[in-house]
Amino acid sequence: VQLQASGGGLVQPGGSLRVSCAASGIVLSINSLDWYRQTPGNQRELVARTYSNGSTTYADSVKGRFTISRDNVRRTVALQMHSLKPEDTAIYYCHVLFRSRNYWGQGTQVTVSS
Repeated sequence: VQLQASGGGLVQPGGSLRVSCAASGIVLSINSLDWYRQTPGNQRELVARTYSNGSTTYADSVKGRFTISRDNVRRTVALQMHSLKPEDTAIYYCHVLFRSRNYWGQGTQVTVSS
């Protein structure tokens, strides 16, 4: 299983950004996939999850601003972020728990700053 993250970058407060994750070695349609984020000195926190049945869940801090979506054919999972705040600055990681093992993408930096 490999996860390849892309997107991210520098954006001003209030702006929008999209990060994407391409998965290989896994049947996306039958697995949940997540986006986590991490800031220096802190643990990774769950930002959003998309379940195999299409339902989603979000951290309270991003509800109404972030949207997670999946494309099972292209085997990608995206996180669309709107109304970004400086506190959203972090490294964003895609993640899947597959056959009791955790797999992580390499992380992509999102910086929200004026």
